[in-house]
Amino acid sequence: MNLAIQGLVQRFTDPRSSALTTVLDGLSFTTGDIQSLVLVGPSGGGKSTLLRILAGLDVPVAGTVAFDGAILPTDDAGLLRYRRTVGTVFQAYNLFPHLTAMQNLLLPLVHVHGLTDTAARERIREPLARFGLAAHAHKRPAELSGGQKQRVAILRALVVQPRRLFLDEPTSALDPEMTAEVLEMIGELKAAGTQFVLVTHEMGFARRVADEIAFIAGGTCPVHATPADFFDRCRDTHVATFLQRTLPA
Repeated sequence: MNLAIQGLVQRFTDPRSSALTTVLDGLSFTTGDIQSLVLVGPSGGGKSTLLRILAGLDVPVAGTVAFDGAILPTDDAGLLRYRRTVGTVFQAYNLFPHLTAMQNLLLPLVHVHGLTDTAARERIREPLARFGLAAHAHKRPAELSGGQKQRVAILRALVVQPRRLFLDEPTSALDPEMTAEVLEMIGELKAAGTQFVLVTHEMGFARRVADEIAFIAGGTCPVHATPADFFDRCRDTHVATFLQRTLPA
């Protein structure tokens, strides 16, 4: 994927004070032809807001986003068509609590993408086994561990065969063992050729899985580089401070 972002601005109104807050402030950068982009940076810097725009969930106040030369639409009909071609995973799982893992996987295939129940079950059979979830297919979310729930959420986004995945801090609510489960799954997706944009605070994983890294801070992208350049050769003081705080001693 080639991603080109030009002059992206996003503002939100505080419902209590009616004050405008600028979250993205003229953010711009362009990637090469890559498979995986990782967004890192301090909390509140604009990473999740940017990811939501890239996934077609929010419309910016100004600026453009283009994947492979095609500018993202801003009208409702165009955004709906676009969202059906991508998959999005959030840190809160967003699984339906009254449905089993299998039913959560079947729902978008049948009701959004129009597959028959038989065709949908056939599509999810192999991925359920490949990612170690077949034995848990008939459990409801309350019966699953955090890592299992997040793997189901990722698989739900994956089985619709999206053009690319957008993942927003998929391990932030997990303990180390469950985090390792989810990161292993994302690593397998990278090895299988899946295109994705990932927001993460796991710097070691970012270094391993990213083709390029964008540092998002203060609503801008002051540094955009390969992992080697970002972690080993970057001279930006904000990046240096960030890495000192996030990398293990």
